[in-house]
Amino acid sequence: MASCEVCGNDYELAFEVRTQDGGEHVFDSFECAIHRLAPVCEHCGCRVIGHGVSVDGRFFCCAHCARTATGAGAELQDAVGTA
Repeated sequence: MASCEVCGNDYELAFEVRTQDGGEHVFDSFECAIHRLAPVCEHCGCRVIGHGVSVDGRFFCCAHCARTATGAGAELQDAVGTA
């Protein structure tokens, strides 16, 4: 069994996540993985577990937060790659 690096729980179904920068993490739940790895919205502070929105290198959970924090225009959308 492996121990979750967030809560310390020993769990037979723990899983490992490898990040692009070479980090290796062990968690017992997606909740713990999100707590440790998900970015935080620069406006409202919530964890971004979806695509999020990036404006000038700043990361937000949604277009509303990005517009509110940066003054970005209406062209800013939450949709990813709509065709």
